Amino acid sequence: MTIPVAPVDLDDPTVHTPGPAAHSDRSTAPIVRIGLVSGLVGMLCCVGPTILAAVGIISAGTAFTAAERLYGGYAWWFRLAALTLAVLLVRRARRRGRCAATPGQHPARPWLMVLGSGVGTYLALYAVTTALGALAH
Repeated sequence: MTIPVAPVDLDDPTVHTPGPAAHSDRSTAPIVRIGLVSGLVGMLCCVGPTILAAVGIISAGTAFTAAERLYGGYAWWFRLAALTLAVLLVRRARRRGRCAATPGQHPARPWLMVLGSGVGTYLALYAVTTALGALAH
């Protein structure tokens, strides 16, 4: 007995065929998340007081003072913690096989993606906290 099979239109956007793009999306998601978390850790000196003020735990003036003190004296410690976290998480993801470069990609690509998403997150949060600090000041 043969089972009739309907022809598949590969130009139909509702038909999903796994290919290199599907594998690439799965392997880049952890890398981008590592960069986002690292960028957040790098800006915790300013984001932390901002969140506390937004929730209402501390006043905007207190948050501004705390952020100025933390950013002025400890910014490089936060940045170093972000870099250390990024390196540790990428190494962990590589050991688990979650961020290996796909065939044909340069082996440095995951590191460049972490750097790009981390710096982008850091700069975006810096812009937001600076704008909110200008409103509080």
